[in-house]
Amino acid sequence: MLIHNAIAITFDGSNRVLADGGVYIHGDEIVDVDDSGPLLSRYPDVERWDAQGRLLMPGMICSHTHFYGAFARGMYIPGAPARDFPEILQKLWWPLDRSLDLEGVQSSAEVCLVDAIRNGTTTLVDHHASQNAIDGSLDAIAAAVETSGLRSVLCYEVTDRDGPASARAGIRENVRFAGALRDSPLAERVAATFGLHASMTLSDETLGACRAESSRFHIHVAEHQADAWDSLGRSGKRTVERLHGFDITGAESIFAHCVHIDGWEMALLKETGTFVSHQPRSNMNNAVGAASVPAMLRGEMPVVLGNDGFSNDMFAEMKVTDHLHKVNSGDPRTLGADKVLRMAVYNNRGLARAFFEKPIGILAPGALADLILLDYYPTTPLHGDNLPWHILFGISGGHVHSTICHGRVLMRERELLTLDEAEISARSRERAQKTWERFWQQSA
Repeated sequence: MLIHNAIAITFDGSNRVLADGGVYIHGDEIVDVDDSGPLLSRYPDVERWDAQGRLLMPGMICSHTHFYGAFARGMYIPGAPARDFPEILQKLWWPLDRSLDLEGVQSSAEVCLVDAIRNGTTTLVDHHASQNAIDGSLDAIAAAVETSGLRSVLCYEVTDRDGPASARAGIRENVRFAGALRDSPLAERVAATFGLHASMTLSDETLGACRAESSRFHIHVAEHQADAWDSLGRSGKRTVERLHGFDITGAESIFAHCVHIDGWEMALLKETGTFVSHQPRSNMNNAVGAASVPAMLRGEMPVVLGNDGFSNDMFAEMKVTDHLHKVNSGDPRTLGADKVLRMAVYNNRGLARAFFEKPIGILAPGALADLILLDYYPTTPLHGDNLPWHILFGISGGHVHSTICHGRVLMRERELLTLDEAEISARSRERAQKTWERFWQQSA
């Protein structure tokens, strides 16, 4: 297929913009990127898609999300409102994950995947928990991902909070799923890492057992001061230092949040090449503070951008990133669209490359054909130098017109082609109600 007559944003090293450009796709990858005229001459007999002047860019990547949180929307939580993040965990997230069954796990994922396609997010790194439905939970999510046509990295969150049997089950689920993927054709679009909840809910024994099974991990780190306090109490070390002592850090590991870490911990993360995932909307909602993202980027740390289960509109996450750090510092010069784009595009695609063989997040020959078309018609000049500011101040997920992943069209002209949104929504309402009833029984 040849997409032409587009404003093609390549996201190559120079943010090259082709005013009348396009791409030729064959199979799952991009074969050619050029101006429309030469492409039409070189490939006269292939299917053509006239973009009619829309923006064409790589699909967005989300470095940390929670599909299982979809049923929290609109849910009544009994009792007084949670006063801090530890209470939010105890009153909302831990009872919710214990209330899910495998049907709810899959339905939650389907809801989030619909949202991802509509907002042009084609690769999502998920972090799952369903403490009373552990065995097979990653298969349930993978089945939803397979049907959707999107790309994902999956793991199960190991924790000691529900006892040793549940911790062992979480370890088994990570190991089993990674093994099953090795011989599966689904491995082209689905990868596995090893999930851990957080230092504060993991014993030394469990951390050691997890490290014996994997060399790459996905874990929440110092999202609230409680994680740092717990680590100091357990080990005399701060959170990153404790995890590093078990070899949990590394160039294929994701440390989500890192809000309450100090300069020495940052240095350790930089030294080990560990990815730090930032989720500003979640951090603001939970009132946990603002991570030292400007300092981390100044130190050339691989800071990536996720959403922690908020909507899969990564354009919204980029905007909030910029605004949060400006208001946090009291200085409008803080961060800026170019640095936000570095996180959301360049660093995120570096993370994706740790899990998939071909490049993702760039319009270039040999890269995977994960593409989006957007109804964004610039009212001021658009070129490589000002592209980040157009993206931050002009574009939203609502502009996404069509979504392609792995060379397959998942949404065309805002019509979903792989998922039945009405059916998924109806099924979700039914399963959410049953999940809520189990949740309320725990709170009674």
